[in-house]
Amino acid sequence: MNAELRTMPETEKHIVVAKIANKPPVVFVLEDDPDILRLIQHQLKQANFETIGFATAAGMLEQAGRIQPALFLLDIMLPGDNGLDVCRRIRQNHKLEMTPVMFLTAKGEEADRVAGLELGADDYMVKPFSPRELVARIRAVLRRTQRPDKPAIIRVGALEINGEAMSISVAGSPVSTTPTEYRLLEYLASHAGRVFTRDQLLDAVWRDSHFVTLRSIDVFVRRLREKIEPDPERPVYLKTVRGVGYRFDRSNNETAA
Repeated sequence: MNAELRTMPETEKHIVVAKIANKPPVVFVLEDDPDILRLIQHQLKQANFETIGFATAAGMLEQAGRIQPALFLLDIMLPGDNGLDVCRRIRQNHKLEMTPVMFLTAKGEEADRVAGLELGADDYMVKPFSPRELVARIRAVLRRTQRPDKPAIIRVGALEINGEAMSISVAGSPVSTTPTEYRLLEYLASHAGRVFTRDQLLDAVWRDSHFVTLRSIDVFVRRLREKIEPDPERPVYLKTVRGVGYRFDRSNNETAA
């Protein structure tokens, strides 16, 4: 039987394109409790997210390399590689390093939250949790880590911050950062010379996150110094103003946009 070749009408083409453009963001959920995983997936589906669930880390990053999720939601206490191990591997993977990571775990001590920060987490939520708050926090993380509306390139000395690519380089060599680290550095560099208190940085960069504390700001600044400063102990870009906060210094360099 000969099959009739059919050309798709233009109206149908537009419908297909619209569906692709409006495809919901994909969240990878690493959670070994099946009841909690079902609850999370149900709540995110109601909020127009697509989810892919994993009981262990096995195979998750390989699949993420093919699908490129919008966000990772990780438990910490897991069989095999724990959530901290997985976060570390995400930040070391050049294809995934800029993907937001959020922890959802029963480990709620300050030391646990700081450990998550040290590894590059963008938010940290403690069980038991409110499903509605979880959705709100995921949306907040995605808003904070989205690309700037007006991309620009900031050059200060050997440092370059590329707003379009959300990338950082020093002396032409790429520097690996998390989305939140990038946003903090970009904000300070965009207001070079101005001194910000830790509270002001919390409001400007993290806005509605309950996870980040004043101590967290120091952790992020230290991580950035280790990545961009010639000598992190004697910073030339990210200066501490004792008793106040931090400022980005370009006094001895020419900046171009």
